[in-house]
Amino acid sequence: MTMSEEHLTYYHQKGVQISLDELKTFLWGAATRLRGQIDAAGYKEYIFPLLFFKRISDVYDEQFEGFVHEGGIEYAGMQAEDLAIRIPDGAHWKDVREVTENVGQRLVEAFIAIEQANPGEEADGRIVGGLDGIFGPKDGWTNKAKMPDHIITSLIEDFSRYNLSLASCPADEMGQAYEYLIGKFADDAGNTAQEFYTNRTVVTLMAEILQPKPNESIYDPTCGSGGMLVKCLDYLRQKGQPWQGVKVFGQEINSLTASIARMNLYLNGVEDFSIVREDTLSHPAFVDGSQLRKFDIVLANPPYSIKTWNREAFMNDKWGRNILGTPPQGYADYAFIQHIVSSMNDNNGRCAILLPHGILNRIVETNIREEWVKTDTLDAIISIGKNLFFNSPMEACVIVCRKNKPSERKGKIIFINARDLVIRETANSYLSDDHIKTIAKLYNDYKIIEGRTAIVDNTVIPQSKDCSLSVSLYVKNKSEEVYEDIDSLITAWKSSSDSFHYQFNLLNELLQ
Repeated sequence: MTMSEEHLTYYHQKGVQISLDELKTFLWGAATRLRGQIDAAGYKEYIFPLLFFKRISDVYDEQFEGFVHEGGIEYAGMQAEDLAIRIPDGAHWKDVREVTENVGQRLVEAFIAIEQANPGEEADGRIVGGLDGIFGPKDGWTNKAKMPDHIITSLIEDFSRYNLSLASCPADEMGQAYEYLIGKFADDAGNTAQEFYTNRTVVTLMAEILQPKPNESIYDPTCGSGGMLVKCLDYLRQKGQPWQGVKVFGQEINSLTASIARMNLYLNGVEDFSIVREDTLSHPAFVDGSQLRKFDIVLANPPYSIKTWNREAFMNDKWGRNILGTPPQGYADYAFIQHIVSSMNDNNGRCAILLPHGILNRIVETNIREEWVKTDTLDAIISIGKNLFFNSPMEACVIVCRKNKPSERKGKIIFINARDLVIRETANSYLSDDHIKTIAKLYNDYKIIEGRTAIVDNTVIPQSKDCSLSVSLYVKNKSEEVYEDIDSLITAWKSSSDSFHYQFNLLNELLQ
């Protein structure tokens, strides 16, 4: 790879650092150019690839110019061969910017050239990094009815107003802007964003509870846009601890979302990662021989109660994940839970899972819960406020598991009622920094506090109705007694209804 004098001239606007607010405003302004042209849910398909393309082009220029100052153009051309991301001749941002016709086609050609010039490296039984397929689906760019030349050109000119080099936009600032954009797209797209966006304040809570350590491995089997993985690394960064040695793994079924996750990690300065696009239940991507690969930390926000999955294959799972029993066809939640628990290493493996509250006491999964309690991997169940699922009023819970509990926690589960620790704004809610600190402290202190926590022996739980893990059953709060009763009645009614429909469907299948 070499860089021409012309490309070097392109490197401009250097030395001027963009403020985070300015960067956020600019990025969202560029996205709104697409209003009326495509649905809001489709913004991410175009803005993220352009942002990534502009960023890597400007960083390449910045690094190349540094080499030029060290030893001249010829020396810089040789050094550029070893850069983390290489831009082939003819595939730079400036090359595409000069095109006036068939701009989408030229953009796709540049994307493909960059992907092919930056293959991942095979190491430790996995593919690390690499840009293969990172720009996501490309058909939309060449569809002139959907994305005519003038729209693409306008977007390119918008992005060309700013230099996105490391000097102008450090990695942490770029990462924050990227996460902001993910959130804005989620707001604008509505419920369609659920597949790739998890409330970031809840993710911060999960990271605080799991307390990642340098050189640990982190895995998200339903990683969406990669926000959970980034938050774990942020935990280390904010504490001034080394994070570069952390190995990051993710799996995501949606190809565009998987690409967004990879861009997210790159733009946050992460290079040692593996993100695989595949169905986690049918084809787990990270295996070690005939077993699942094991990780220090697993965290996830799995899809809720999916009905279309291969239950029969899971019943006789060749990876040995069906350790608690086979979930009903209409609820794959416990299939994901068993995958997660099976993915924790035996020494210090721990996980945090964000799920709807209903999984704690559905009748059809009574036996699975009973088996789960027997394994003594359940460490904590934290009931959090409503509206913390994106664009959904559902009540949520965070389930924490450990493969090797500290002695004082063995044979017990701590239940934490944090339903009131939430700030509500319109349709959505979030946890404040104080809420996160309070909940994490309740978990770490491991004390019984009336109305807040209960520490329950594993032998007690199977004696409850339907082996319920509902927090309200164990943490009593007199001031909420009526509210709790109503809530329990509604939950019981829904559970009974689910059980009836499940049994009816089974009977119907037998009769056919």
